[in-house]
Amino acid sequence: MSSSRSKSWMFCCGGGGGGGGGGGVDPPAQQGVQLRILDRYVVLENGILQVTLSKPGGIVTGISYNGIDNMLEVRNGEDNRGYWDLVWNDANTPGTFDVIKGSNFEIIVSNDDQVEVSFTRQWDPSLKGKAVPLNIDKRFIMLRGSSGFYTYAIYQHLSDWPAFSMGETRITFKLNKQWFQYMALADDRQRQMPLPDDRMPPRCQPLAYPEAVLLTNPVDPNLKGEVDDKYQYSCDNKDIKVHGWICSAQPTGFWQITPSYEYRSGGPVKQNLTSHVGPTSLSVFLSAHYAGDPLVPKFNDGEPWKKVFGPVFIYCNSLPTDADWHWLWEDAKQQMMLQTQMWPYSFPASDDFPKSDQRGNVNGRLLVQDRYVNSDDYILANRAYVGLALPGNAGSWQTECKGYQFWTVADDNGFFSICGVREGEYNLYAWVPGFIGDYKCDAAITITAGCDVELGDLLFEPPRDGPTLWEIGIPDRTAAEFYAPDPNPNYVNRLYVNHPDRFRQYGLWERYTELYPNEDLVYTIGLSDYRKDWFFAQVPRKKDNGYVGTTWQVKYKLDEVNQKGNYKLRLAIASASLAEVQVRINDPNTNRPLFTTGLIGRDNSIARHGIHGLYWLYSVDVPGSKLVQGDNTLFLTQPRNQSPFQGILYDYIRLEGPPTPTTIE
Repeated sequence: MSSSRSKSWMFCCGGGGGGGGGGGVDPPAQQGVQLRILDRYVVLENGILQVTLSKPGGIVTGISYNGIDNMLEVRNGEDNRGYWDLVWNDANTPGTFDVIKGSNFEIIVSNDDQVEVSFTRQWDPSLKGKAVPLNIDKRFIMLRGSSGFYTYAIYQHLSDWPAFSMGETRITFKLNKQWFQYMALADDRQRQMPLPDDRMPPRCQPLAYPEAVLLTNPVDPNLKGEVDDKYQYSCDNKDIKVHGWICSAQPTGFWQITPSYEYRSGGPVKQNLTSHVGPTSLSVFLSAHYAGDPLVPKFNDGEPWKKVFGPVFIYCNSLPTDADWHWLWEDAKQQMMLQTQMWPYSFPASDDFPKSDQRGNVNGRLLVQDRYVNSDDYILANRAYVGLALPGNAGSWQTECKGYQFWTVADDNGFFSICGVREGEYNLYAWVPGFIGDYKCDAAITITAGCDVELGDLLFEPPRDGPTLWEIGIPDRTAAEFYAPDPNPNYVNRLYVNHPDRFRQYGLWERYTELYPNEDLVYTIGLSDYRKDWFFAQVPRKKDNGYVGTTWQVKYKLDEVNQKGNYKLRLAIASASLAEVQVRINDPNTNRPLFTTGLIGRDNSIARHGIHGLYWLYSVDVPGSKLVQGDNTLFLTQPRNQSPFQGILYDYIRLEGPPTPTTIE
């Protein structure tokens, strides 16, 4: 941190959750919360900020704070400032974008310490095909002394209602572009952003898809020549804890704080959008991004369902005019930690949001047994991801999108504790960095209010038949360790220059053709280095006016071959986008491959600058008769070539020999 940030500033903000410090000073006299009911609006204020909502729609039309009359974009219509939305369809209705507007307003709690208001929308059969078949209750909460407000919603589908699917639901805030031009997602992911004007002709040049543009004549000339694309700012669910925007002219911050992702779909490594040019701030609960249709919940006729999304905390902070406004980010992180310690919140009034004493805990230790790594003892599942999700098969949590999920990371010794779990029946799932495959505890786990479930020692036996003959990469469910090239100098986002997330640059898929214009990648075990020699994505090569499929080669030597033995090829795939992997051994021209995945994946991670999507694991039997003593070649063909974005991100590849007698009990 630079010396200019070493000064201790007093933040002009209250805390969250009833007046915690939040890194700042308490507001004078701790004014009680006031609720004003007007003809067309509802106003919540507590002496720190004022929030105006449309009535009965429940759209946030204004946020007044720190002398800024409205932090939201006043140039937009009132329905396009702060709102809940969703995308839905049924058998006869195409995907429909719906800004959720209530039809009924109700005061739930109103006293000096707390105001909670509700905006509901009811469904009935006369709306079939015209509106999503859900009852929706949007709630907004303001607390005394809190420098912000909370919002959550309850969605319900009743047992006699028709089928539908929901491709997305989220909260959106569109901030005033005059004030908010600096965006922060993480310590190393923050920058001055283009204006929305810069994404409109003639200030930009469209690129390969609508979300990406090249800034040719931006208002700020320092941004000329950069690419802007909202997908460059995606994050994993586990990392979406605090993000937002800063006004530097009048040091003020606007932040979305997510203490828990229990209500988000797809588990800890599902990727979602965060903030992007607008200035727009999102909290995405359901989406198909980086996964495709498997992450779209589909509800059958008469399928009962209810889910609470949120609460999310909208936090505002400020500093004196002469202060270093970068410190607003540091304070927002402190506030995020405070909110996380308060979870599950005690103040939401809905019975559908269980409080701490209505939830349970699960404790245990995960061990790994892989005799080819350690033949004498169990291996501690160091930093394993362990979670509870709806019952299913091993790995099913990554496409689970109707229930709640609760995850933690085990300590160095494999011990884990999952706290604050809603009542219900779950399976316990896990995966361990450094090992392929998914763990599932065979026994179902029933959570009741106040329970402490002690599971003791659990044993994960990752897929393994024989000793490792060779391997490529690190089994961590991403392609991050492989070679991501520098971007074309004409298409750079300067934030990601010399950055750990260099894969987020635009157009890296085109670099494959430039690096391998005539022949495909060849990787030699023992000589090549996957950090430099294994391109992060197997994509089609551009040729003439189209594309051709690619075949990568892995060359390796075997000192001896058991011709009657069975070898095993493990293909762990970090993402697939309308792609296929065909496996051939030593003969690239055989019409029928030894193995094919078939067409898999709709992750679109390559186009969206992701280093992973859904995880796929294939175990391929390789008869010893296919191998020879000495030089062998594995051919990996990705033949799909209708688009430059069709491709595979490998996580890890391993060839195992036949089982050895010393490991057989």
